[in-house]
Amino acid sequence: MVIKIVCLRCRQKLTAPAYAEKITCPQCGELNPIIKKPSPATSREQGKIIPPLIGKSMEKLRKLLLGNTQRLSGSSGSSSSPPSKLCALDHSVNQLPAKKRAVLCGVSYKKWKYKLKGTINDVMNMKTLLTQTYGFLERNILVLTEEESDTRLIPTKANIENCLKWLVNGCQKGDSLVFYYSGHGLRQPDFDDDELDGFDETICPVDFLREGMIVDNDIYATIVKPLSEGVTLHAIVDACHSGTILDLEHVYERDKFYQGKMD
Repeated sequence: MVIKIVCLRCRQKLTAPAYAEKITCPQCGELNPIIKKPSPATSREQGKIIPPLIGKSMEKLRKLLLGNTQRLSGSSGSSSSPPSKLCALDHSVNQLPAKKRAVLCGVSYKKWKYKLKGTINDVMNMKTLLTQTYGFLERNILVLTEEESDTRLIPTKANIENCLKWLVNGCQKGDSLVFYYSGHGLRQPDFDDDELDGFDETICPVDFLREGMIVDNDIYATIVKPLSEGVTLHAIVDACHSGTILDLEHVYERDKFYQGKMD
C-alpha cells in the first residue's frame, strides 16, 4: 500500500510507502511530512459514524468551546451539552452544580516596569494540582492570566471581581471552593476605620493604575460573606501584605504561637 501526496514546494506528485512519515521530493529536495487521516469507524451500538481523531490543538480548542463534557438528560435518554467554559461567567445561564470550583489568577504585569516572573507558572502548577490530585474538573476552573485569548479572562479589576462572584454563585453545603492569586499586593489607608493597623490590604489587577486595586473589604464581601453553612473556601494569596487579605475575624499570629510553645 502506498500514499500519494503533492510536494509542498514544487507541487510534484509523490508516492511513499504507507509506513513512511516523511518523504523527500527528488525534484526540489523539500522534506514533506505525511499526514495520515484515519477513516471513520462505524459504531454498531449507536448506529452512528465516529469521526476521525483530531490533533491535540484542535481537541484543546473543542474543549474550550464546548466545555469538555457531555451529560445525559433525564429519562428521555437524549444527550445535551452543559454550559461551556466561555459562557460560565454569564450568570443568566443555568450552571450545573459544581461540588468543586476554583478561580486561579496570575498577574505578570508584562507591559510594566514592575513585571513579575513565574506568576503564570504558579497558576498552571496549581491547576495541575487541583485536577490531578484533588479531583477538580477543568470545566469548573477559571484561569486568569494575560496570556488568555478570551478577554473576560484577562486579570483586570472588573474580570477578577466577576470571576470571584462566579466562584461563590449558587454554592451549597459540601462544596469546596479555591481562590488562588499570584501577583503584586499593596495596602492603602483605611477609610472605613475598621483596621487595627490603619491600612486596608489590597491585590493589584493588571489595570490597577487606571481602575484601582481590590481591597480586602471587597474580597470579604464577595467570597466570604455569601458562603452558605458547610461550604469550604481555601484562599491562597501569594502577594505582599496578604496576611489579612480576606479580612477575617480571626488571624494566626506566629509570634504568639511560638511564644506560647516556649512558655
